[in-house]
Amino acid sequence: MEKLNFEFKGDATNVANMERYLRNQFFFLGLKTPIRKEQSKPLIQRSKSLEMDTIRQWISELYARDYREYQYVAIELADKNIKKFQPDDIIFLKQLVAQKSWWDSVDSLRAVFGKYIKLHPAEKKTVFELFYKSTNMWERRTSINLQLMEKENTDIAMLTKSILLDQTTDEFFIQKAIGWSLRQYGKTNPEWVFAFLSGHQLSSLAVKEATKHLANGEHFRHKLS
Repeated sequence: MEKLNFEFKGDATNVANMERYLRNQFFFLGLKTPIRKEQSKPLIQRSKSLEMDTIRQWISELYARDYREYQYVAIELADKNIKKFQPDDIIFLKQLVAQKSWWDSVDSLRAVFGKYIKLHPAEKKTVFELFYKSTNMWERRTSINLQLMEKENTDIAMLTKSILLDQTTDEFFIQKAIGWSLRQYGKTNPEWVFAFLSGHQLSSLAVKEATKHLANGEHFRHKLS
């Protein structure tokens, strides 16, 4: 197995602002996205010729490092090699959702799972069940938003289950996710979203997020005022 040999070169001038942006929960090297991706480009390119056991090892090593940029590049490794992923690799990746969790890493991982189910639609339910009913709220956020890019392929029953499970959960990131999932699906099927909002009592935050771009959305927002 090829050994991981990779280090970022940080920029101290950006550290304070980047750490403040994520509420000082994580250490940063101060690399803004374009510079970070430029530095990691050779690593990503090299990974494309590697077997999955090596890629998984590199992802684990990078994700365990102290600086947030290494979590980002670990997720990027998964994203750029998603066509190699098999079900066991998804189970491996799932464990990262509950590690060093915040919206930035969780939503980036969710996007990787979203690409996987698009490549393997028959496995969507299996992936969904990895997160649905979890005691970890970040994993449940992932189940709610798993289908953000599915458009007309959205499994409505699955979406409904994930929302109703957390309908009354008093957690900002869960309610935000509910609204986001409805807003996104509303771009494909606004009639269904309108009917769903009419038939269910959702939080003001979820409704606000869901109706941002929905025709007649002011009807629901007015009811909250």
